[in-house]
Amino acid sequence: MNARTGLDADVIVVGAGPAGAAAAARLAGAGADVLLVDRSRFPRDKVCGDFVGPVARAELDALGVRAGVEGNPVDRAALYVDGEELITYALPEYGGRPGAGSVVPRVQLDDAIVAAARRAGARVLEETTVSSFVCDADGVELSARSGGSARRLRARALVGADGSSSTIARAVRGAPASRRDFMVAVRAYYDGVAGPADRCDLAFRGDSFPGYAWIFPTAGGTANVGVGTLVATYPARAHHLRELLDGLVRRDPAMRARLGSASLRGRVAGWPLAIGGGRTSPVADRVVLVGDAAGLVNPLNGEGIQSALLSARWAAQTLTACLRSGDVSRRALRGYAELVHRELGRDMLLASVVVRAIANRALNPLWLAMLRAIVARAAVDERYALATGGVVAGVVPARMAFTPSMLAATATCVAAALARRAGGTLARGPGAAAFAAGCVARVATETVRRPQDAAAWMADVARAARDALGSAKGDA
Repeated sequence: MNARTGLDADVIVVGAGPAGAAAAARLAGAGADVLLVDRSRFPRDKVCGDFVGPVARAELDALGVRAGVEGNPVDRAALYVDGEELITYALPEYGGRPGAGSVVPRVQLDDAIVAAARRAGARVLEETTVSSFVCDADGVELSARSGGSARRLRARALVGADGSSSTIARAVRGAPASRRDFMVAVRAYYDGVAGPADRCDLAFRGDSFPGYAWIFPTAGGTANVGVGTLVATYPARAHHLRELLDGLVRRDPAMRARLGSASLRGRVAGWPLAIGGGRTSPVADRVVLVGDAAGLVNPLNGEGIQSALLSARWAAQTLTACLRSGDVSRRALRGYAELVHRELGRDMLLASVVVRAIANRALNPLWLAMLRAIVARAAVDERYALATGGVVAGVVPARMAFTPSMLAATATCVAAALARRAGGTLARGPGAAAFAAGCVARVATETVRRPQDAAAWMADVARAARDALGSAKGDA
């Protein structure tokens, strides 16, 4: 502690994942005295899909993080439904950046960013857990435990980067995050994986949708394999996610083609993902939230590394200016909140409408029919493919898929696909009526069996739509 100021640092960053370590590196590089705190000792593993997209790679380059995190290059994606390959496409270029990304195990990635923070001058306090904090007129004080002993840490400002179960975020909100604002996923590493090393696979099945499974090759015949879904999937999941992943690997033709001769390495591990970004403010007096702690996970694909690194840069820029001016109030930090909302929050609110709707598993036949139709249109329409495929890959903003022209194109191709499913015309068969009746019957049955779940689903979709519309009006 500085005897003159009574502070341990200008800024304490809690959590040394990509968001926290990147924020610490940028703040220290700008001249701030930074203390980076984490409960683990590095290097340490972190459960994740491990995909680092082109935007994230650009942020890493700016931090000087390159050695050891090149990873396995991936420039193609294949999409499967019930084992049938619908499309294989090149990850699209956007904004002057190539579409290719890489798969980098988090044990390597996070350690490299922490090393960058150290090089920039940040001090790192490992194996230290923060339990609470209080703000006063002179700073922020944290209660922590390190090496079994209690300690107090003081700073002028605090960055909450302690993940989806963030202690800092819970204190800022005044309550735990809602269960509906979480996804959950499990992942494992497999050796002896078949197929191309430059292609990631996404697999959907009617018995597990809206969850999806992935195979992200990590080079040398190894891959990160996992499955994720909404915590509040309606109706409730019948199986544990670990069992779901094991079942998909064994019975899904697409998964089995690559993993049939592969062997599991280590254990299957799970983690929560906060997807509430856009509805709550990531700032308070002397406090900013970044990355997963701010709920900045893409609801459509669960990707969070890109948002973590972007929010770290924006938070560091804002905090640096506020520290220099001597004002780290919520009002002074508002510019960061506005930037997060404009660049990330609006997209996440739009994506949430889709995610909330497809949470109703009673309508899975309809959702998967729509997915097939969207992919078929993307296969023959380059502009449509850029928007839809790019949004799923996380390389283009979600709002590109929600423009009036894109929505009209989606409605047209879905209607045409359902008509073809029905036999083209009513005169050629009652397929359309039967399909619609089946969907209605499933929803009616689930409503009778679980009326509270049905009401919760409808209310959830309505809330998501209201939030997205409110955001759009507020920006107009």
